[in-house]
Amino acid sequence: MQKPPIRFNRQELAGAFGDIGTDFPLIVGLILAAGLNTPSVLIVFGLMQVLSGFLYRMPMPVQPLKAMATLVIAQKIAGPVLLGAGLAIGVVMLLLSATGLLTWLGKIVPKPIVRGIQFGLGLSLCGLAFREYIPAIGTNGYLLAGVAFVIVVLLLQNQKYPASLAVIVLGMGYALFTNLQPVVLMQSAGITLPQPHWPGAPNIWKGFLLLAIPQIPLSLSNSMLATRQVIEDLYPERRTSLTKIGLTYAAMNLVSPLLGGIPVCHGAGGMMGHYTFGGRTGGSVIIYGSLYILIGIFFGNGFDEVIKAFPLPVLGVILLFEGLALIRLLRDTAGADRQFGLALLVGLMAFGLPYGFAVALVAGLALYYLPNLRTGR
Repeated sequence: MQKPPIRFNRQELAGAFGDIGTDFPLIVGLILAAGLNTPSVLIVFGLMQVLSGFLYRMPMPVQPLKAMATLVIAQKIAGPVLLGAGLAIGVVMLLLSATGLLTWLGKIVPKPIVRGIQFGLGLSLCGLAFREYIPAIGTNGYLLAGVAFVIVVLLLQNQKYPASLAVIVLGMGYALFTNLQPVVLMQSAGITLPQPHWPGAPNIWKGFLLLAIPQIPLSLSNSMLATRQVIEDLYPERRTSLTKIGLTYAAMNLVSPLLGGIPVCHGAGGMMGHYTFGGRTGGSVIIYGSLYILIGIFFGNGFDEVIKAFPLPVLGVILLFEGLALIRLLRDTAGADRQFGLALLVGLMAFGLPYGFAVALVAGLALYYLPNLRTGR
C-alpha cells in the first residue's frame, strides 16, 4: 500500500506556524522556570516534530504537556523533576497502550464527551489568548492584535498568501523595529548539541507524584481521545488507533528527557491549528520542527533575545483561531438535543473547574451512562 504523500509547499509552510501560539510561550516558560538547557529543549522538541510528521504523514503535532508546564511555571519546579516526570508519564502511557486499556477507554467514551472536551479546550485557548497574550504589551498590543486578526480573516482561505505567514512576518517586523537586536543574536551563533541527562530515581518518583498524575487526565482526554477524533474528522480514510497514538506519546517521553528535552504529547488543538492555516500533510510539522532544530543548533544560546522581543499579541491571535477551530467541531452534535447539551456541559466543566478535564471526563461518562442503566438498556 502506497504511503500518503508529504508535501513541502507554501501551504505546508503556512500551516507550520498554526501551533506556535500554544508552544512558544510554554517552551519559554519552562526554560526560564525550570532552568533547562535552551539548545537541548529546542533541538529535541524539533526532532520530535520531524519524526511525528514522517511517521503519521499528516499534521500530527508535538506539544509541551500543558498541565505539567502550568505547574512548573507557577511553582518553579526544578528541571530534573520535570525531566523525571516525562519519563514517568512515558512509562504510564506505554503500560496503558500495551495492555489495551487505552483502546478500552476509547470504546466507552462516546463522541459527545469527546466533542465537549474539544469545546472546553477551545474555550481555554481563546480565554488564554484574550487574558494573557493579547493584552501583554498594552495599547500597542491591542492594535497589533487587531491588525493580525484582520489579516487572518482576509487571508485564511487564500492559497497564494497564507495567513499565518503574513502574521508571523508582522510579528517579526514589530520585533525588529522595537526590541530585537540582530547583532546580539549573531554574536551568540555557534554549534550546540543536546546534553544527555539522567534525572535519577528520586526525581522520577517525585515528578510522577507532582506532575505526571495531574497531567494524565488531560492527556487521556485531549492528547488521545480528542486527537483521534480530529483525525477521523479531517482524514476519515486514514483511521488511526488509540494504541498507535499512545505508543508514540510514550516513546517520545521515554527519549526526550534523556536528551534534555521537555515532556511532550500530541494534541487536538495543535492539529486543528496546523490544518486551519494550511497544513495537510506531515510537511507542516516537519518544517516547524526543522526550524526549532536549526535555531537550537546554531542560535540556541541567543534564543532569549527572540523570546523577549517577539510580540505575544501576535501569538495570541494564532491561538485564538486555533481555539475557534476546536469550538466549531461542536456543531455536529447540534442535531440531537441530549448530545449537544451533554457536550456543552462537559466543555464548560473542562473549561471552568479545577482539574476540569478530569472532572469533565468522569462526570460526562456518568451523565451519559446512568440514564441507560436506570432504564435497563
